[in-house]
Amino acid sequence: MKKAFVAEMEALLHAEREKIVNELVRVSPRVIAGDAFDADYNTLGDKEDESADKAAEIGDNLSLENELSSALRDIDSALKAITNETYGTCKYCKQLIDEARLKVRPTSTSCVACKKTLTQEM
Repeated sequence: MKKAFVAEMEALLHAEREKIVNELVRVSPRVIAGDAFDADYNTLGDKEDESADKAAEIGDNLSLENELSSALRDIDSALKAITNETYGTCKYCKQLIDEARLKVRPTSTSCVACKKTLTQEM
């Protein structure tokens, strides 16, 4: 894989990682303390309707937090693959993943053929 392309993907992944981390901090009912999260549920409100609204918001945010956390793990895995010089290699067939696929989904770990095979098996 071309070094210029990998560098472009690395920059894109770092930018996306920063956006996701900022969004996680915004939506999470927890405060980041180092690498750990500490729950802060003392702001639910004093009235029943305030508590219900806040609880619903926390539920929505937890769902979004899970999606963002998953995306962050995928980005970190892709960045690790870049460091290990394995980025862009299908984890199943060990062939290079097409650059067009990586441009659309920079965290891809499988080529189109293997992905199709996997989704047909499920």
